[in-house]
Amino acid sequence: MQLDDIRKLAQAAKGNINKIYIHWTAGHYGQQFNDYHILVDKDGSLYATVDDLTTHLNHTYMRNTGAVAIGVLCAYQAHSTDNLGEEPPTDAQIEAIAQVIAVLAEELEINIDIQHVMTHAEAANNLDGYNPGYEDNGCVNGIYGPTPKPDGSPGGTTERWDFLVVKAGDKLWSGGDTLRGKAIYYLNH
Repeated sequence: MQLDDIRKLAQAAKGNINKIYIHWTAGHYGQQFNDYHILVDKDGSLYATVDDLTTHLNHTYMRNTGAVAIGVLCAYQAHSTDNLGEEPPTDAQIEAIAQVIAVLAEELEINIDIQHVMTHAEAANNLDGYNPGYEDNGCVNGIYGPTPKPDGSPGGTTERWDFLVVKAGDKLWSGGDTLRGKAIYYLNH
């Protein structure tokens, strides 16, 4: 699949999608999952698991309606922000994610900001202020994501810390800003 194919899928979904969520699969490179609309493999290769981006998939807790999910095939045995596992996000994946976000944002006519493009870690911690009822489902303080410990390991109630960082050792919570920043670059160039 090429970016032009994603562009066509986005054109067909225009008006029905207003959020993009970025995940890592916590599996192996090449190990595909059908929980995400678009997959990005180790070398930046792109795959669509659906023919229609408006297909409802369960990818982000209580945030699936009107949303498209990018799943990055990586992070097998990731344990902390200093150890993203045996198969961490590659440079090719990071650039491909940013390019996909740029194409989706352009065609769907959504802004590349935290209100519209989020990592799973950011969504889990309600960094956009949306809070679709997490507390009602037992999530302490309305979050189900990471509250990192001083050592950089996830300290929240769950393991939803996808792209809290992009590279091992990056500043905590820099992942979303890095990916959005790169996407804005691609959108403008």
